[in-house]
Amino acid sequence: MAYKKKTLILAIVAIALTLLYVLYDLKGNIGYILPRRIIKVLAIVLTGGAIAFATTVFMTITNNRILTPSVLGLDSLYMLIQTFIIFVFGSNSIIMMSSSINYLVSIGAMIIFSLVLYRFLFKGEKNNIYFLLLIGMILGTFFNSFTSFFEVLIDPNEFMVAQDRGFASINNVNEDLVYLSIGIIVLVLLYFLRFYKYLDVLALGKDDAVNLGVSYDYVIKRLLIIVSILTAVATALIGPITFLGLLVVNITYEFLKTYRHLYIILASVFISVIALVGGQFIVEKIFTFQTTISVIINFVGGVYFIYLLLKENRSW
Repeated sequence: MAYKKKTLILAIVAIALTLLYVLYDLKGNIGYILPRRIIKVLAIVLTGGAIAFATTVFMTITNNRILTPSVLGLDSLYMLIQTFIIFVFGSNSIIMMSSSINYLVSIGAMIIFSLVLYRFLFKGEKNNIYFLLLIGMILGTFFNSFTSFFEVLIDPNEFMVAQDRGFASINNVNEDLVYLSIGIIVLVLLYFLRFYKYLDVLALGKDDAVNLGVSYDYVIKRLLIIVSILTAVATALIGPITFLGLLVVNITYEFLKTYRHLYIILASVFISVIALVGGQFIVEKIFTFQTTISVIINFVGGVYFIYLLLKENRSW
């Protein structure tokens, strides 16, 4: 079928672009440069794959192609955690200087927040996914306000450190964190295999899914936990990239013209890798590190988000 061929083409392009990034202008101390490039590519693949995967699942269970996991407030919570650590302990503390400790603290806090939020909101039968989204957006605004409050109080030099945490960066990724992220993502994917079969049915909507025998609340809770863990891993690994998921998943739907989630997930991962590898290549070779990949992705994603809003407004 056409969408199978398109998915294969995306896979070939992603692999070719990845090899170009790793091997382009490879000279000098190859024994030092090559392993660093491979680690950066692994970080890109993990981050892009996790964000695309989580966003595809999230859009399916919300039945909305504009909402992304960022509405749960995890990106805002990450910035609050980093700013609060700097405010209390300083930018030279062990939590900030050790990327491993910072990674574990960040991902742990985001996952615990998600579990507590789901536990509280799904405790009553009347609460649903839309109420969760509303609370998530409110908490995201709340976290942003507290982040701004702490940024006003901290030393100007440490303020720059806090601001730097708000931009995704692949240049100084810790090798141990990449391997740890691989382990976490593999475990999450193995757990996800139990619920993969429900995605095509959930895309039909809650009523149809329930009528077809899906234990809706049970499945939704587990899928939201998977989304939260993947988002937390991607954010803690290189930093927040707000519009990446929105951009790649919507492009995937428009490109494939199918609702078979196996191919949507695979294609969105490939497009995400293409976007991140291509963006990082532009950052390094064209802009010579004068900007960050998150600035490029968020700019393109923000423009595309406005386009989607205008498009939906015309359809209404």
